[in-house]
Amino acid sequence: MAIITRYVVEHKGVEKFVTADKKEADKYDKMLEVADNLAEYIEAKGMKFEPDVLEDLAIMLSKNKDALAKLFKGTEAKAVLSDEKADVVALGKKKA
Repeated sequence: MAIITRYVVEHKGVEKFVTADKKEADKYDKMLEVADNLAEYIEAKGMKFEPDVLEDLAIMLSKNKDALAKLFKGTEAKAVLSDEKADVVALGKKKA
């Protein structure tokens, strides 16, 4: 029998992420904390969104903080998006 350690990241009472890697769990938890701070900041600036839309927006911004940093430094969106596509590996379909 094996003993497996799992790290569960909960956010607002909902299980969001499960992993066996503590470092990955901590990273995801930090991303969610940043997203909460972003959502609070966005609301404080007078932007009105439905709560679930605001949460999705804040999480997307938090997950893409490195790309956003490039955009804030003046890199064009096309270049940032192109770099992101270069990171994706397309897997071909298996031939029968």
